[in-house]
Amino acid sequence: MAFSIAAALAVAACSSPPAPRTYTLQGQVLAVAPDHQQATIKHEEIKNFMGAMTMSYTMKDPKQLDGIVPGDLINATLVVEANGAFVTDVKKVGEAPLEQAAPAPSASSGFELLKPGEPVPDGEFVDQNGAKRMFSAFKGSPLALTFMYTKCPLPDFCPLMDRNFAAVQRTLETDPALKNVHLVSISFDPATDTPAVLKKHAAALKADPARWTFLTGDRDGVDQFASRFGMTITRAADDPVNITHNLRTAIVDAEGKLVKVYTGPDWKPDQVVADLKALK
Repeated sequence: MAFSIAAALAVAACSSPPAPRTYTLQGQVLAVAPDHQQATIKHEEIKNFMGAMTMSYTMKDPKQLDGIVPGDLINATLVVEANGAFVTDVKKVGEAPLEQAAPAPSASSGFELLKPGEPVPDGEFVDQNGAKRMFSAFKGSPLALTFMYTKCPLPDFCPLMDRNFAAVQRTLETDPALKNVHLVSISFDPATDTPAVLKKHAAALKADPARWTFLTGDRDGVDQFASRFGMTITRAADDPVNITHNLRTAIVDAEGKLVKVYTGPDWKPDQVVADLKALK
């Protein structure tokens, strides 16, 4: 009996989630959400975790942003859990002028945002098997499309996109109405995410290659393709794998036309499933 109890406790201990990790975050606030639930922070390198980046962070207590405005310099604590992250202990330590944003590209540059109903431009990619794939080859299947990279450090950014797509895939497998739907994840970090890395990543997610394809390709080509969906991707000049980015997930119909773009990480798998089911 004592052995059984000890074994049960050992199993419970092994299955418990890892303890939250905490890091000191120092940077400048660039934007504060109206409800104070999130803040965009340009921060310094977080030692032993991630390089200097600009990202939108969820707040543990929105009241901690009371009185905080763009331009404020802050010290805070970043708490990273198994499936998410949040910022707490926000303290203003100064202020500085905000950098001037670069002007938006003109429509003639080829980087203008796609609008619903417009055809998604073609592009050349490489899949997780090392095969060249044109984006147009997916025509005939409704798509859910997202952008990610495997080294993304925050569990509620790219890893959340992976988990959500895994949940969508489970629904696709059981719903005959969605039998033709395909999932596409595009990495914007070709320096790290080689086909072999993407194949291993797909296997870890139990991605069915008949349902879910991982792509990468020429860095500039991927960046331009992603920008049409509203992605902004910035790499440090001295470290090209130090990537600052936002999140976009899109629904594309079987004719290759854009239907909808989700902004940020807050969409749910059932929302994507409902949008895919609504396609005619």
